[in-house]
Amino acid sequence: MAILDRLTGRIHPALALRRAMQLAENGKPAEAFPLMAIAARAGVPEAEYHVARCYLEGLGVPPSQSEGARWLRRAADHGSADAQALFAALCVAGLAGHEDGEGGANSESLFKSESSQDPDFETALRFARKAAEAGSATGQAILGYILTKGPKAMRDLDAAHGWYEKSAAAGCPEGCLGLALSLARRKQPEQRVRIAAELRRAADAGLPTAIYFLAVLTEHGMGVPVDLESAEALYRLAAEKGFASAQFRLGLALIEGSLSRQDSVAGEAWMRRAALAGNLDAAHRLGEHYVKGPRPDYAEAATWYRRAAEGGHQLAARALASLYLSGNGVAQDAEEGTRWLRAAANDGNRQSQVDLANLVLEGAGEADDGINVAAWFGATASSGDLVAAFNLGLCFAEGVGVRKDQERAAHWTRRAAEGVAEAQYMYGRMLQKGRGVTADQSEARIWFERAANAGMVDAQVALAEMLYNGHGGERSFASSAHLFKQAAAAGHAGAMFAIGALYETGQGLSLDRKAAQKWFAAAAERGHGHAQLMLGRYLSKGIAGEHDLTAARIWLERAAAQGVDEAAEELADAELG
Repeated sequence: MAILDRLTGRIHPALALRRAMQLAENGKPAEAFPLMAIAARAGVPEAEYHVARCYLEGLGVPPSQSEGARWLRRAADHGSADAQALFAALCVAGLAGHEDGEGGANSESLFKSESSQDPDFETALRFARKAAEAGSATGQAILGYILTKGPKAMRDLDAAHGWYEKSAAAGCPEGCLGLALSLARRKQPEQRVRIAAELRRAADAGLPTAIYFLAVLTEHGMGVPVDLESAEALYRLAAEKGFASAQFRLGLALIEGSLSRQDSVAGEAWMRRAALAGNLDAAHRLGEHYVKGPRPDYAEAATWYRRAAEGGHQLAARALASLYLSGNGVAQDAEEGTRWLRAAANDGNRQSQVDLANLVLEGAGEADDGINVAAWFGATASSGDLVAAFNLGLCFAEGVGVRKDQERAAHWTRRAAEGVAEAQYMYGRMLQKGRGVTADQSEARIWFERAANAGMVDAQVALAEMLYNGHGGERSFASSAHLFKQAAAAGHAGAMFAIGALYETGQGLSLDRKAAQKWFAAAAERGHGHAQLMLGRYLSKGIAGEHDLTAARIWLERAAAQGVDEAAEELADAELG
């Protein structure tokens, strides 16, 4: 620093500040800073403010968040409206008390929904109000933001709107953006043109958030004509400025070709940038891309799902749970899969709640899971959700999260049976066995028929058995055989065995021992114990014309291993013979 500059500082701090500003304007921040510091140490508010800016922006001095905030607070306490506004912005962004290296802040950053710092709204409110009342347009915009986004007790949307109006009238870009958002929040269609105009003013000043929202309006024709090419250009501009939501939307548009052109490679690149910048939807979308692509890469998908899930994305957490439970892309880990499923369920994802409930009903999960499952289904079942009513019925039937109560299980299952096939079948079983309700075979048959007509295989078999035995109504071997064949076509081993038995006896079907053996074989191969017995018997005695003692012994042994006593007896007789 020149001797004249040092002498100027000693003579009068104001002259030091004036000389510092001249040097700064001439592009000499390193020479300007020592003079600013002299004036600042003398307590000149304007100098304190500029010293703070130098530390925050690294102008003429190494950047220091903590020193910047300290000098900004001094200037704000000494009445600098500019310092009060910027210090309020730091407080809202959660940066006023942070150490160096945690990034800077300005008033525009407040309108980004992507900040993860913990704000200090109380301090921010005090200084923003001082700045706003002193006429600072930036302070007015910040005060509007605090009154909109602060703690509920602090919010005053009408007052916020008024401050935004004043800030926008003074030409503050942040005020224009805040006013546009405030108008949009009021949901008055006649204000769309004005909303677009205010966003345009903020976008022209280079605010990424405003550019992004203007792109949304331009894409959908709200307050401005639809112009997909211009919308894409605006999304790109905001994306290039680092706005993650714009990066995601641009990437999605390029992948789908929904705006002006399709470019999957560029779209995926933008999607990656958005995901790495913290956009959870982008990370989830990338996971979906790697799972559902022509050549699935589950390991890569797991990486992106995890990034989104750790940020609280419900669908990503459920998808990650699925990968852990199935062992795709990650080592199979039921505990970890259940943990992620629980996270999504606790956040309110209905599908995850149902999935977790199924795991709990199978005996998995933790003790608290059952209580949560019952609570989730109880709340939604009471509002008329039939699937939730069915699941709540299962909870009462199995004692999951609640005390076992067959009557309440029947109550909720009956309610769900109005539209859920599984509930119709389950309620039919309850009526058939008198579990939670008075036994009523004819009523059970009606519910089995409804579920069977909906395509439920177990219900088809249950109704076929009632028709065969004449329970709950007239006996009909032909109708019974028809239902058994429907269920057999769907792979039901019990139905296959029943068809074999009908062919053997000629009830409902023409007597046909070869056909009977074919169906016994089909059921036996699916592990049906009594079908294995019958197939072994047929082969040992040549009932259908095929005689094979070796194969017969194998099937009888399999049946005996399943506890079929007749098979063990026939094997013993064969040994004695």
